[in-house]
Amino acid sequence: MKHRYLPLTESDKSSMLETIGVSSVDELFSDIPDKVRFNGEYKIKPASPEPTLAKELARMAGKNADLINYSSFLGAGVYDHYAPIIVDHVISRSEFYTAYTPYQPEISQGELQAIFEFQTMICELTGMEVANSSMYDGGTALAEAAMLSAGHTRKKKILISAAAHPEAKAVVRSYAKGQYIAVEEIPHTDGVTDLKALKEMMNGDVAGVIVQYPNFFGRLEPMTELEEIVHSEKSLFIVSSNPLALGALTPPGKFGADIVVGDAQPFGIPAAFGGPHCGYFAVTSKLMRKVPGRLVGQTKDDQGRRGFVLTLQAREQHIRRDKATSNICSNQALNALAASVAMTALGKKGVREMAAANIQKAHYAKKAFIEHGFEIAFDGPCFNEFVLKVNRPVKSINEELIDKGIIGGYDLGRDYPELEQHMLVAVTELRTKEEIDAFVEEMGDCHA
Repeated sequence: MKHRYLPLTESDKSSMLETIGVSSVDELFSDIPDKVRFNGEYKIKPASPEPTLAKELARMAGKNADLINYSSFLGAGVYDHYAPIIVDHVISRSEFYTAYTPYQPEISQGELQAIFEFQTMICELTGMEVANSSMYDGGTALAEAAMLSAGHTRKKKILISAAAHPEAKAVVRSYAKGQYIAVEEIPHTDGVTDLKALKEMMNGDVAGVIVQYPNFFGRLEPMTELEEIVHSEKSLFIVSSNPLALGALTPPGKFGADIVVGDAQPFGIPAAFGGPHCGYFAVTSKLMRKVPGRLVGQTKDDQGRRGFVLTLQAREQHIRRDKATSNICSNQALNALAASVAMTALGKKGVREMAAANIQKAHYAKKAFIEHGFEIAFDGPCFNEFVLKVNRPVKSINEELIDKGIIGGYDLGRDYPELEQHMLVAVTELRTKEEIDAFVEEMGDCHA
């Protein structure tokens, strides 16, 4: 039998009790009155032998619709992408998975360099000048960007596109409520931000405008026009981006974005059950002293050797909450490392090819659906997602698909009442032609 730990022996237990000066475990709880103690039997199954328990848990896990035995067309912020095998090998090393706060650079050079490389690659992808060491996830990164814009401009209103991720919008509103910042939603037209409505909503009170690129519906936003409108009122242009898409698309920095955030999940981080993730946060150099979280910089020691340290981090983020740029002082170092290893293994060419494969396969699927009589709700350029109109509830269709070994798309009616019976379909580079064809065929049967 394999043991990942050493069991506690009776001798160990007696020695520990003797050391702390008590005769039994029950004596440790003697200060708790009997009348408030629970003396009954818990309503749980009796303990099982370890081999029996392992089999039972394996049977339970086997009921899950995993991404090995099922072909997934579900995206909406969490995607099934190729992760080079080296990712797990590197992040399983104890030097990394036990590392937390690299405040002592003399013993944390490996961790600090890993974070520095992550920052560098995020800057290259986004076209921005400075990136931090990571955030909890894409949603909190976006909310932090909104708060930064309000603090920097001293304005109290945020505009966010209706075509941004619904969960990210909710996080922004939660953050804004505590800071007494108003959040207004810009309507979408044909799946992209309504430029006319944005112009009407813009005024001197707007701190920042948030758009997603590609947006929640998979569409590409008119970035040049958006930037002109946003900066005409001296507001900050905030863009939330899928970093893999930026391997093929023009980066937001080239469009004049002030802040670019997103989730690094597409690079080496498994879908799991929705987490944990790794947000990224990149800005122009003029905003670098207001970036939340940590920044790792490159320097030289007294012997001229290259070294890495935490830098440009105001102590207010730790000790003076009312003066803080942000109250997030941590980062997702292990997942940032996973993303760094994935990007390094793929290389610039590999990232570009992987992004192109997403575009090609999504458009192949879109064309196949059109040929089978389906209607694409918002037609136009997309990355790896598009909106499919169906003739009955998406939930019932997905229930039938799961019986066929297929994880269907996202039910947009959950967040957009006007898009009842619309499915957001994601097609990544891992989906084969056979899987796409089978999905279209099964959808045809469900759609009939």
